[in-house]
Amino acid sequence: MSGSDEVEIPEVDYVSGSGIPIRGNDIDTDQIIPARFMKVVTFDGLGEFAFFDLRFDDDDTPKDHPMNEDRFQDSSVMVVNANFGCGSSREHAPQALMRWGIDAIIGESFAEIFAGNCLALGIPTVTADSETIEELQDWVDANPDGEIEIDVEAEEVTYGDTTIDVTVDEAQRKALVDGVWDTTALMKSNADAVREKAKELPYVDDEAIPEPK
Repeated sequence: MSGSDEVEIPEVDYVSGSGIPIRGNDIDTDQIIPARFMKVVTFDGLGEFAFFDLRFDDDDTPKDHPMNEDRFQDSSVMVVNANFGCGSSREHAPQALMRWGIDAIIGESFAEIFAGNCLALGIPTVTADSETIEELQDWVDANPDGEIEIDVEAEEVTYGDTTIDVTVDEAQRKALVDGVWDTTALMKSNADAVREKAKELPYVDDEAIPEPK
């Protein structure tokens, strides 16, 4: 494969799936993935540790938590409240959620860095007001197998007989819809151009520039 071969990045303009309600404001990244589980070489397997301390006692006895309930095990759309993903900027948090099975998150608001880390994985983080989110959480609770449809481009969410307006950050919406959200893949697909630019920079040693594969 040459450094200029195209790398296909999927457009994320529509996501659907059943929901899981995670209630509470200011749920930080340490709650989403406790620090002791971050000592990994790859992100593989992080999903089983998502919300671990909220899901299990010290002796690993399961607590009352939506992610422990059988009815939510196939859920892919998480519905949260305000300031979700605050705290440290660890990218392990959205990685853990994605590997648990989450494809999109609907909430009142998100920490900016967390939302950016979700975007890097192609996970939309869409927002609505508090009352709208609580109504959706209640509906998900009553309809655990019910389908939630997220139209990223149109900024709409449909569930049951209800369609609600949501907000998607404009830069995030454009990146997802245009299929340019995976910056690592974009750099790989433009490896030749990156290599040539590196050669022009006076502070980059030639030895540090990798040869084309």
